[in-house]
Amino acid sequence: SHKGTELAVAEINQTGGVLGRPIELITEDNQSKAGESATIAKKLISRDQVVAILGEVASGRSLEAAPICQAAGIPMISPSSTNPKVTEVGDYVFRVCFIDPFQGKLLADFARRTLKANRVAILSDVAAPYSVGLAEFFRKAFTAAGGQVVTEQRYASKDKDFRAQLTTIKADAPDALFVPGYYTEAGLIVAQARQLGLTIPIFGGDGWEAPELIQIAGPALENTFYSTHYSAEANDPKVQAFVKAFRQKFNGETPDAMAALGYDSAMVLFDAIKRAGTTEPSKLRDALAATKDYPCVTGKTTLDSQRNASKSAAILTVKDGKFKFVEMVQP
Repeated sequence: SHKGTELAVAEINQTGGVLGRPIELITEDNQSKAGESATIAKKLISRDQVVAILGEVASGRSLEAAPICQAAGIPMISPSSTNPKVTEVGDYVFRVCFIDPFQGKLLADFARRTLKANRVAILSDVAAPYSVGLAEFFRKAFTAAGGQVVTEQRYASKDKDFRAQLTTIKADAPDALFVPGYYTEAGLIVAQARQLGLTIPIFGGDGWEAPELIQIAGPALENTFYSTHYSAEANDPKVQAFVKAFRQKFNGETPDAMAALGYDSAMVLFDAIKRAGTTEPSKLRDALAATKDYPCVTGKTTLDSQRNASKSAAILTVKDGKFKFVEMVQP
């Protein structure tokens, strides 16, 4: 996400910045530690006097920073926090990604239609609001469509051994396994599932999106799928221009969905500053709320009355050690 934001700032500053001034990007790393995001948000607002905050990417961390931004009246835009509760914090909190009720339903439809799964097992992370929420939205949609959840097993973030849960899942003989977690645990789960002889399709949400997923699970990722916000393979000219610029700036690296959303969150902010004609927080907030059909890399973006973006999703798989595009799903 951060590299995408850096690219957006570099591009806007090459064209003279915004309102005749260059954009200054101040970066802080919360190291994904609980509680850090609130501390950092306070520092950025009080000490650095920022006009807006871009981040966090994980819903749990965004839920820590959002109340600080709301209380201070400083707009916050999350590139990729999909849990609905994030923008419910208040009217200064925005996002440029789809939300989990949509993602849960599209994954339930994908499991039924493409994977031909009638019986599914769920393995979710009890410590992550993102995972708990996505599991719930998936379960509701899947059972409403006539599917059966045969078992629900749980783990906690940073766990390394999932064999006990996977052994239980294997005994229940599901058609597919849904893992709505983040890539570190998802990679280990896939690798251990294959070691235990679990050859069924395993699928997840956008938390899987990271090059590290392939480093962790390697060849075990064959017959896995996940939903995300865009594909670098899409033939949309805007996507291809972004991929080309990103590769040029970052030594040939292909941008993932987090990079695209980081870029989009910054570009949506810059567009709002231009339309507001000022960085005064309440006017900037109003301009952000009025964002309509802005041409983002991850699709045309309109922010609704709840400050959420309604947009399409991509399903990706892994073939021969590379992420491959499967299909687009419209809202």
